[in-house]
Amino acid sequence: MRVRITFSKSGALKYIGHLDLNTVWERAARRAGLQLAYSKGFHPQPKMTFACALPLGFSSRCEVMDMRLDQDVDLAWLSTRLQNALPTGIGIIKLENVDEHEPALQTQVISAEYEIVLTEDVDEANLKRKIDEVMASQSLPRQRRGKSYDLRPLIELLSITSIPSPAGRGARVKVIMILAAREGATGRPEEVLNVLDIATENAQVERIRLIFKN
Repeated sequence: MRVRITFSKSGALKYIGHLDLNTVWERAARRAGLQLAYSKGFHPQPKMTFACALPLGFSSRCEVMDMRLDQDVDLAWLSTRLQNALPTGIGIIKLENVDEHEPALQTQVISAEYEIVLTEDVDEANLKRKIDEVMASQSLPRQRRGKSYDLRPLIELLSITSIPSPAGRGARVKVIMILAAREGATGRPEEVLNVLDIATENAQVERIRLIFKN
């Protein structure tokens, strides 16, 4: 049975990495009494795959993973069992049965949408001008892990809007980004924020949507 799980990741769980997240799910499945399917070989691994790794420190309400089981189970029962076994910060949103012959999950993601709330006051008109300049540019040469690449083709949408402040005083600026998330061509929100001269510590980043091939 191949189960596709959509889940949220928030709170302290924002700060665990991709490999640790895999361990969290494996332990939850064991606590729930599930019969996970494992790979063959000297070091069998549970057959769990994630659509797109989430950068450390970001929350999400749209993470997607496939989990393979050696048993057929009721999805409602499975959702309850898993949620009770998961730590605070991981919330199951949806479960669905997926045909085993469908392509690998990670090959189907093409883009990811992010919502960034700025926690410090900014000049909204100046930020809008910078965004217009980014979107009008032909290229944005950058360095990642010692390798050169062009950030511009990875930015599909970039816009801002104002939202009420949680304290009820004034407004906050919210930035919306849609970035490429294909294998070998992934845009990272913190790199776009850097281009806009926004410090990541002054931004609350949440992934709100993964966009898949039709």
